[in-house]
Amino acid sequence: MADPATALSPRTLHHLLRRYGVGEPVACARVAEGLLNHGYRLATTRGHFFLKHHIGGDPETVIPLVAQHRATAELAALGLPVAPPLADREGRTVAVHGGRCYALHPWVEGRHRDGRQLNGGQSRRLGALLGRVHRALEIVIARSPMRRAPAYDAATPTHTDAVIDLLLSRVRGLARRSCFDELAEHRLLERRALLRDLAHLRPGAEEVPARGWVHGDFHPLNLLYRAEGPVEPVAIVDWDRLGVRPRAEETVRAAVIFYLLPDGSLELAKIRAYARAYREATGASPAELAAAVRRVWWERLNDFWMLRWHYERGDLRPDPQFPAAAALVVWWTRNARAVTDAFCE
Repeated sequence: MADPATALSPRTLHHLLRRYGVGEPVACARVAEGLLNHGYRLATTRGHFFLKHHIGGDPETVIPLVAQHRATAELAALGLPVAPPLADREGRTVAVHGGRCYALHPWVEGRHRDGRQLNGGQSRRLGALLGRVHRALEIVIARSPMRRAPAYDAATPTHTDAVIDLLLSRVRGLARRSCFDELAEHRLLERRALLRDLAHLRPGAEEVPARGWVHGDFHPLNLLYRAEGPVEPVAIVDWDRLGVRPRAEETVRAAVIFYLLPDGSLELAKIRAYARAYREATGASPAELAAAVRRVWWERLNDFWMLRWHYERGDLRPDPQFPAAAALVVWWTRNARAVTDAFCE
């Protein structure tokens, strides 16, 4: 059943389409992907569109929506594969109706691909694309100043230990436990032991790589490839986390998501091709990537967002990602040198 707080009513749909002047509605279907905002594929008498309902509440959103739209339009003008929102009859890209915020984009036909579906050459092109995005953002932001994201420090083992205690109490308080609950307890205890052994490896403030404007959420579900023909990106979507953060960290995070295998290991040969192309496109040094690898590893070691969603919010959508993501932390710790070399050689 649709959530009445976020469902798209026929009245809202007709109001928005009249505002944009894109014809009468023919069909409207909810797009399944996405954990934070809601999206709809619209068919009208004048074409196909993507309607995004910006729900808000994402603590990592730091850029006003209008400014985000202006930046993506400039990126598209520079030749990046971006699908900026359409303007309404009054030239505005943000539509507020009934207290809710919407944006209408052209529909881009494409498919998502993870790293297993990319070969070495395609991995190189992926790294080069992210490098082009970072370089282009430097140009765009110079013309459109925006508020910077706040600085952040590496998580402390003491704070993480308290989170582990909280989650363990939730798991152990269940009257009936599933296989997911058993795995969660195992990984929580395993992580606590790792943190106690590795607390001395917490990155220091001096290790933060160079900061710059980044997409903020670059991963397979936010990149569309051609549905048919050559394997080429056609649209980078979901720019809600556009902000100033360590650029090399985005590069590492993206690779870890793209090239994560179901057993929790990484496809290091493809990462090597991807990272080399990124460094060539941006001039980033091996030392900068090495610092980013260390910080993202530490971040993953202290991160339990999937379990917090499950046990604190009752939101089970990230559950399928948990087994591989939790196993990655252990594999990465055991293969730290090989992972760093893949990003830096």
